[in-house]
Amino acid sequence: MTNITQILTPHIKDLGGFNARRSLPHNERMMVGSFIFFDHLGPAVFLPGEGVDVRPHPHINLATVTYLFEGALLHRDSLGSVREIQPGAVNWMSAGTGIVHSERSPDSDRAIKSTLHAIQIWVALPESDEESEPWFRHYKSADIPTWTENGVKITLIAGETSGKLSPVETLSPTIYLDLVFTSGGKFRLLAEYSERAIYSVTPEIIIDGKELEQHRMAILAPKNEVEITAKTDARCIVIGGEPVGERHKWWNFVSSRQERIEQAKQDWQSGKFPLVPQETEFIPLPEEETARPQPLS
Repeated sequence: MTNITQILTPHIKDLGGFNARRSLPHNERMMVGSFIFFDHLGPAVFLPGEGVDVRPHPHINLATVTYLFEGALLHRDSLGSVREIQPGAVNWMSAGTGIVHSERSPDSDRAIKSTLHAIQIWVALPESDEESEPWFRHYKSADIPTWTENGVKITLIAGETSGKLSPVETLSPTIYLDLVFTSGGKFRLLAEYSERAIYSVTPEIIIDGKELEQHRMAILAPKNEVEITAKTDARCIVIGGEPVGERHKWWNFVSSRQERIEQAKQDWQSGKFPLVPQETEFIPLPEEETARPQPLS
């Protein structure tokens, strides 16, 4: 395991009828590049009339990225953005000085039996961009670079690799890949970034000849190329990039400055964050000892 320095076992979070597997932050690892939060959601099956309801909640100094394997989510935010995200598309929301948003199952999914299967991440913004104006971008699946080689379908969700560039706007060097293997498929991960990790969505993912157990995150050593293969049809996610420095995290707030998080707590408690149009609910500020990031960002 010379190219693997750590293997992280995610914490299982019960979200009321389905589970999220949270690999980052971890008590053994806070970040990979600028990635500070990594949730694997589901697959969760909802009966007619059921669905996801994440009430409005705030963020600062980070970006949230939503990527679906299956299902749909309706995003609303305090900028007035309303967007339904489908599999293969990318929602990137930069919180900057502060933003509020909700995510819910759309009515079309609530009317039928539906499945939600997704990856939710947060990216810490560089210090120079932490207090930028918030913004939201939606990228259709047709606009995200996808190609097949050596039995692997490669989707470049964000960042740059092998001379290819995703249109998703990032603010620091980033790699974020979705790799779908057929039996015997091979992918060589280049040594382009100093921090990289591989998450096994399915079983049968092999890293340099060593099988990675399903639902594990392998932290890779820097400077070495890594060969990822699969015994059968399989899927994994690759994340990485360059470090942006240490960050403080509390609930939905991430910042390079602890005092900024304290200010955000006060602002949410006192109603100073902007409102989400068409939404009347909100998630109250949690108690200090129970504060955790929301499962859907």
